[in-house]
Amino acid sequence: MKTFTLPGTDITAPNVVLGLMRIQEKTDEEVRTLLKTATDAGVTFLDHADVYGSEVHGCERRFAEAMRLTPAERERLVIQTKTGIVKDGPYFDFSYEHIVESVDGSLEALGTDYIDILLLHRPDALVEPEEVARAFSELAAAGKVRAFGVSNHTGRQIDLLRRYVEQPIVANQVQLSITHAPLLAQGMAANMQGLDQSISRDDGIVDYCRLHDITVQAWSPFQAGFFDGPFLGSPRYAVLNTVIDRIAAKYDVPPLAIATAWITRHPAQMQVVIGTTTPERVDAAARGSEIPLTRSEWYELFRAAGYTVP
Repeated sequence: MKTFTLPGTDITAPNVVLGLMRIQEKTDEEVRTLLKTATDAGVTFLDHADVYGSEVHGCERRFAEAMRLTPAERERLVIQTKTGIVKDGPYFDFSYEHIVESVDGSLEALGTDYIDILLLHRPDALVEPEEVARAFSELAAAGKVRAFGVSNHTGRQIDLLRRYVEQPIVANQVQLSITHAPLLAQGMAANMQGLDQSISRDDGIVDYCRLHDITVQAWSPFQAGFFDGPFLGSPRYAVLNTVIDRIAAKYDVPPLAIATAWITRHPAQMQVVIGTTTPERVDAAARGSEIPLTRSEWYELFRAAGYTVP
């Protein structure tokens, strides 16, 4: 498993992150087996959110109940959680009160004294960055949160926060897969009239993050689009799957590993956030992070997904 130091922190991060949004109904043994498979493969970075589960902090609490981490075990993990989404509505809340209350709730549910990374979960149109800054500074000073980031934010939205927030913004979690790649596809087709791919929908998020040492975390790396099913094995993506299967055979890995490798091959040193509860898929993703796809293989997959290479 490839690792790197998360810019702006002293946190060692693997290229694959285990998202724990689907463990609410899992048994203690199932949760433990999932985590053991992950850590054995080098996946020691865990992604939570206060809204994951059937109730607020539900999956965080299920994780803590199942794992009952010792201090030494907790120290070996990087635990990230998110705040800002209010299920009732739904709506977003980046107020000082909500952020602080949410973090205290996450700390209690997770059974830990600190969160390694706190992300703001999707942009809040009513954000008052001074309140975010006050919350972040208070949480950092109290030792409750080590580092801060965002999710699904544009460069301009991050700039607004950075004008007031003293701490570095170290991560931006965004949707990205071979078949859902406007973050990468638009730049390759810029200024091409009449081509949908040339329309900018993200304000250059990936380039912005690279310029400002912000780690891109790719969520839904195996989803075809916005929660409309996986592309792996789907007849809707027959051409792509033919290419994936051929490259997977070359490297002697499962197809899921190639879907992971396509993201981790990017020089932005992205992290892939996998939400599976199947141990074998965790292992496959970990193997994929180590595959050095060639340029021709990377672009072949990109074209097979339906994107234009001018």
